[in-house]
Amino acid sequence: MQDITTMLANLHRPRLLLRAARIGARDYRRSVHLRPVLKCAALPVTGAALIALLEIEQEMEDARARGDAVYSPLRHVSILIALMGEARLLRASQAEPAVS
Repeated sequence: MQDITTMLANLHRPRLLLRAARIGARDYRRSVHLRPVLKCAALPVTGAALIALLEIEQEMEDARARGDAVYSPLRHVSILIALMGEARLLRASQAEPAVS
């Protein structure tokens, strides 16, 4: 099984989707953006949120690739924004020195 950082590194999506998500990720606020994407009352920890977002994003990507009528580019970008924001939070938490 791959770890989260490897799964994120292996994620390849169309440039336009990624460009829009990068712009939106600049203003990412977990408390505002994550709840509607995950449709949850309580926010999960970053690792669990990333796993859930990766699963949802894969479903969106599959729908996009199929040309499915229910595919929403807006929702896909929202998911990618949350994914990028959560990945940034994960990297920041891993870079913090351990407190003894």
